[in-house]
Amino acid sequence: MNKLPANISRNNFFAFLWHASFLAFAVNFIDVDTIMPSMLVEAGGNGFHIGIMTTIMLGGSSLTQLVFARYLSNKEYKKGFLLFGINTRIFVLFVMGLMLWYSGLLPGGITIWLIFFLITIYSLSGAFSNVSYTDLLGKSINPESRKTFFSVKRVVAGIILLLSAALAKKVLAGNEFPINYAWMLFIASCMLLIASLGFWRIKEHLSARLEVKGTRHFLGLLRNELKSNGRLIYFLGFINTMGVSMSLMPFIMLYAKKVFETGSAETGTFLFFKVLGSVATGFLLVSLFRKFKYRQLLYTNLSLVVMLILILLLSEGRPPFFLLFLLGGIITASYSISMNGILLEMSGNENRALYTGITGAGNILPALSPMLGGWIIERTGFQPFFIIYLVLILSSLFFIYKINCKK
Repeated sequence: MNKLPANISRNNFFAFLWHASFLAFAVNFIDVDTIMPSMLVEAGGNGFHIGIMTTIMLGGSSLTQLVFARYLSNKEYKKGFLLFGINTRIFVLFVMGLMLWYSGLLPGGITIWLIFFLITIYSLSGAFSNVSYTDLLGKSINPESRKTFFSVKRVVAGIILLLSAALAKKVLAGNEFPINYAWMLFIASCMLLIASLGFWRIKEHLSARLEVKGTRHFLGLLRNELKSNGRLIYFLGFINTMGVSMSLMPFIMLYAKKVFETGSAETGTFLFFKVLGSVATGFLLVSLFRKFKYRQLLYTNLSLVVMLILILLLSEGRPPFFLLFLLGGIITASYSISMNGILLEMSGNENRALYTGITGAGNILPALSPMLGGWIIERTGFQPFFIIYLVLILSSLFFIYKINCKK
């Protein structure tokens, strides 16, 4: 296939940046680390419910990417599938907002299960979209512009994140449950609709693709990739150890609400500090984008997660939650940038959808650990839970070393 023309790459760069910017506005209003667990607790949820929700939003959706990758690998053009997935998410958020608005008319307890049902559809459509998104991003922006894109995306989106975090705090404090959370979902749906306009502008460039002839052929391709690419094995080991850190923040939110009885206004403050950490990380990596390597970023990420857990374990009385969520924002941003970069480094245009599916389906521990974590918290308390997470995350040190990222 012909090389992607520079003008098309530049057009797509700004199309993806438009989406990322307004998506950043939307995700603050449905933040999986603060807003969603807080909403579930307000609706009567406990630690196990938080575990189920986190499994659905962070783990279960990743596991289904392999199924979607099997289907989407054969498709020459993926823009339509991407739009289908994001439009489904827009609709689900609006329906969830309506459900919360009228939740007072629903029988007791059913609100939580309706939240689970709608979050499941939202997460599955996100998994479907992500396979197409990763493939489109890889073939729509030239390789020399990718690291710049990931870093600039963080900075541009970060400015909007700070503004939306301040607005989210006002919306949360302006009304009581469930009206305040219903407004959060309505705003998220609207912002995601605006974000989707960026995808309409993408000029999809036809490139080499991996042809999958059936389920047996697909499984054979998986086996061959795992045998031929030793780094992929270590990468899967990494996401099954360090990856559990991405499910830690919802439980810290639960810890704050259950043990220290924090309110909706404080939830907005926690969100703001998390966003501040994410934005600061984006600015730093943009200034160093020609110098930093993904391997260094992985080691830094590990150190920060260990520091966060030690603060929780060693604090006497109420821990400094503002600092914990600031660290959480830094960790989430650096993990996202490094994971996307490593995936693009290991894969090519023809097998990127397959690799996205493999890494998504390889998230076994990150998918299951939230439910297990919720069970541990309900049975033994928060301290044993934090210790178990610390041990798992420390074991990722071996896999970071073996991945040996060059870029």
